[in-house]
Amino acid sequence: MSVREADDPVLFARIQEHNLLRQYALLTNCIEIGLSKGIEAFDKYTLWWLNSAAISNIAQFGGRYREQPIYVGNHIPPHYNHVPDLMDQFLSVVHENWNLIDGPTELAAYALWRMNWIHPFVEGNGRTARAACYYLICMRQGKLLGGEKTVPERIRENRIPYYQALKEADQNWAAGHFDVSALAEYLQDLLKAQIRDS
Repeated sequence: MSVREADDPVLFARIQEHNLLRQYALLTNCIEIGLSKGIEAFDKYTLWWLNSAAISNIAQFGGRYREQPIYVGNHIPPHYNHVPDLMDQFLSVVHENWNLIDGPTELAAYALWRMNWIHPFVEGNGRTARAACYYLICMRQGKLLGGEKTVPERIRENRIPYYQALKEADQNWAAGHFDVSALAEYLQDLLKAQIRDS
């Protein structure tokens, strides 16, 4: 059962807002488990649950990798046959570099960019990528962060530099370079603002 935005935009918006609240409640549980068990708790099942919470009642196939083509503006994500392997590689990069890259936002920036680039789900990719990003930020800080507005909320309020940083990371990747530094700096500014306001 799902509601289409075109059929009932008010109900759709209300459900989407409730989903974000449910996703955040689930995310806090996942972060607490991660803080207890370590970075290996950040796995595909966590991402599946976060995606399912984000799109309940507004899209079908929540919490499952896509099995169809998808198009996002000018970006054409990888073929759906490659999604499971690409996501395994993504998680491996996070796990293997956890003790090597110690900056507050570098791996979170990688997660945010890479999940948006792969676009592993039919719907809710941005919401799930931002949740994954915040998970890694809190893990790096060693605690669930306080503050009236979280980093994902701040991204939603200020999307232009977010999109610019994602585009820059895409261009770097297309040129054969891995560089998410602009996105990491953007996230670091949002993180500082959240900490300052807590």
